[in-house]
Amino acid sequence: MAKRIFITGGAGFIGSHLADQLLARGNQVMVVDNFSTGRRDNLKPHANLQLIEDTITNSSRMHDLISNFKPDVVIHAAASYKDPNNWEEDSKTNVQGTAAIAQASLKAGVKRFIYFQTALCYGLKPIEQPITLNHPILPGGSSYAISKTAGEYYVQLSGLDYVTFRLANAYGPRNISGPLPTFYKRLTTNQQCFVMDTRRDFVYIDDMTSCIMAAIDGKGAGTYHISSGTDVSIEELFNATTEALGMNIVAEVKPRLPDDVYSILLDPSRTEKDLNWKVQVPLKQGVKATIEYYKEFGIEQTFTHLKQVNE
Repeated sequence: MAKRIFITGGAGFIGSHLADQLLARGNQVMVVDNFSTGRRDNLKPHANLQLIEDTITNSSRMHDLISNFKPDVVIHAAASYKDPNNWEEDSKTNVQGTAAIAQASLKAGVKRFIYFQTALCYGLKPIEQPITLNHPILPGGSSYAISKTAGEYYVQLSGLDYVTFRLANAYGPRNISGPLPTFYKRLTTNQQCFVMDTRRDFVYIDDMTSCIMAAIDGKGAGTYHISSGTDVSIEELFNATTEALGMNIVAEVKPRLPDDVYSILLDPSRTEKDLNWKVQVPLKQGVKATIEYYKEFGIEQTFTHLKQVNE
């Protein structure tokens, strides 16, 4: 089992949950985060945790940190995504930053590198459903997808022993992007709320991290989808949210825009086989747990990887 783990973006949604699990089992963990979208209260002080406030675009610092810490595994969860129109920041963080982390990891002899890619790498209108790993890479629809795909290519180029996870929609406590936190924020502040006539694939954070932990411990190699294997309507997600809030509201369902695809569903068959993994948490249970977190900790901002739709 790997002993020393270096996590970029470790105060963010996925990174902080992984840090919690690794610390709980006795790993030494170093986290780097610039708190652009991560929250300080996502990480509690721990004797085995070193928290560094910096950006991964600080290449010399990243090389020094990784060289001195000598991690067995690097989990690269840091990413720029808060403003879909900030192409310069996306390219700096997701491309230049990833290149720096990958090269520093290679130089330090890191045994395994974990990378996260967006399902948007397959384009805004995938040509198959469910999307297999053989689908063409077509990231041109968003700055986030373009930059994350370039970062993925650098990881592949590095020669590191890597696992890339292309992700379905993750949700759960600490999540601040996507429809669920947006629904919660709008419903609890008496703002207009509607849903689009679309379907998406949602994976609860505990299921997602159980898959990633298997890769941290050496299972699998190469590229995988983290997906439930089933899509649900955005209206169904909205209804689970109102139920968890004890509200009786019928959502206005708006037709899809011309450039919006009906469903985005990833095929998880290779992941299920190689990592012996399947989702366990039903949607309603996961939504309820997420809403309880929002009630306790609140939401300051929500973000999207795509340009906002005019209401």
